[in-house]
Amino acid sequence: MLALCGILLGTTPAAAQQRFVLVVAGASGGHEYAVQYGDWTDAFVRTLTGTLTLEPAHVTVLTDTRTAASASTAANVRRAVDGIRQRMKAADLLFVLLIGHGTFDGVDAKFNLVGPDLESSEWATLLDPLPGRVVIVNTTAGSFPFIERLSGPRRIVITATDSMAQRFDTAFAEYFIRAFDDESGDLDRNGRISMWEAFASASAGVRRHYQQRGQLATERSLLDDNGDGVGSSASEQGEDGALAGRTYLQEAPPGAQPTDDALLKLLQRKALLEAELEELKIRRKFLPAEEYAKEFERIITEYARVSSEIRRRT
Repeated sequence: MLALCGILLGTTPAAAQQRFVLVVAGASGGHEYAVQYGDWTDAFVRTLTGTLTLEPAHVTVLTDTRTAASASTAANVRRAVDGIRQRMKAADLLFVLLIGHGTFDGVDAKFNLVGPDLESSEWATLLDPLPGRVVIVNTTAGSFPFIERLSGPRRIVITATDSMAQRFDTAFAEYFIRAFDDESGDLDRNGRISMWEAFASASAGVRRHYQQRGQLATERSLLDDNGDGVGSSASEQGEDGALAGRTYLQEAPPGAQPTDDALLKLLQRKALLEAELEELKIRRKFLPAEEYAKEFERIITEYARVSSEIRRRT
């Protein structure tokens, strides 16, 4: 009946948003990394086609393999993006996940592929002609320059690191992938995991990863979604997060409520307080007992207030 009415009125029903995903697991550089990257890739593909209900035909996976057609080479990346561009409309979404190693030579950042690499500027040139929204997540140690080079309108850029000095292997990919299959990551309780929620969940997971091992964190992730090329961490209330908070890989369930921007700000504030509390615990042995208690009370009081307001809104 709706289709018939559309014909009679000279209009057609709005097409549903198409969601495309490109997962690129780059050159592994050794058996241990190959196994790790393979596990992460397989887990994410299962989540995409299972929990997130994406069509398998819309998920392209390139890896460090001897199979030429599915190897993570620059030629195959270009071919995959071009194929998506031909099918993509302005309302559609492309999500790109880069897993592997990255380097920075002082001029440009590269994501290590099988064979010649692609620099961040080449990734930007490759993605610019796409008509829809783009999310690109670079989980490598050399990812920071991607924020500046790939930032733009209707684009979300996430990097595992926030400076060129962070060059050690990262844990961000593991926690980011896990976030999409974890109900506890649905912070606003709307039945879906947004890009910002996955980013915030992964950022917290990385912090715990290093704390549990008694190590100083060698990575801090950033997100840019306002096109200014300056990313924000999950534990600071910067100018980013609004677009990412409304962007999902999963279709909206029946009765889903629109994203509440005020709620997003509260969630960002809560993440900031959690980071402050974790940092305070680390500094505890260097602070006088009275100063520690005063700072602890301030954070906990504000945390309780923010948490109460979040519960009221959800």
